[in-house]
Amino acid sequence: MQHLITTILEDSVRTKRQAIETQLDTLIAAADMLVTCIASGHKILLFGNGGSAADAQHIAAEFVNRFQIERRPLPALAMTTDTSVITSIGNDYDFDQIFAKQIQALGQRDDVAWGISTSGNSPNVVAGLAAAREQGLRCLGMTGQGGRIKDISDLTLTVPTATTARVQETHILMGHMLCQMVDQILFPHGAEASL
Repeated sequence: MQHLITTILEDSVRTKRQAIETQLDTLIAAADMLVTCIASGHKILLFGNGGSAADAQHIAAEFVNRFQIERRPLPALAMTTDTSVITSIGNDYDFDQIFAKQIQALGQRDDVAWGISTSGNSPNVVAGLAAAREQGLRCLGMTGQGGRIKDISDLTLTVPTATTARVQETHILMGHMLCQMVDQILFPHGAEASL
């Protein structure tokens, strides 16, 4: 078991290091996209399935509540939490439309649609990003090795592995990095800058 633990740890660290070191410019560009969105009075709409749904909710909470500094709440919404909306769309139309319809209802030009999919091919995430693009939202994708999300996002953060657990671990690290960069750019002096 000790060998298993250290093997998992080494694989996770290696995957994170490779993903982040090869995408430093993309991470900075994604932070700039989010800052521009928030500073111009717009919002971030996050979505994904399963573990990626949990990541969407986790990241939205970091923006709305706080990350590491005391500052005003920032506008972010996980579109994975309203079971009545999700199940009514899934029942009346199709599960593939659960995010697209919410984007159509809530998204505005210059908001950011942040779609997360380990495969990059989740039909409802792809449809959500496509709907966002049609409405003039900026699209940020997080995926494993690519997939269809890469083709329809303005920026895509990828993780170079087919192992779902390593992709998810790297996604949340990237999400935390983006939260911290956004805070540092918007509130360079900490709490006093947020008042």
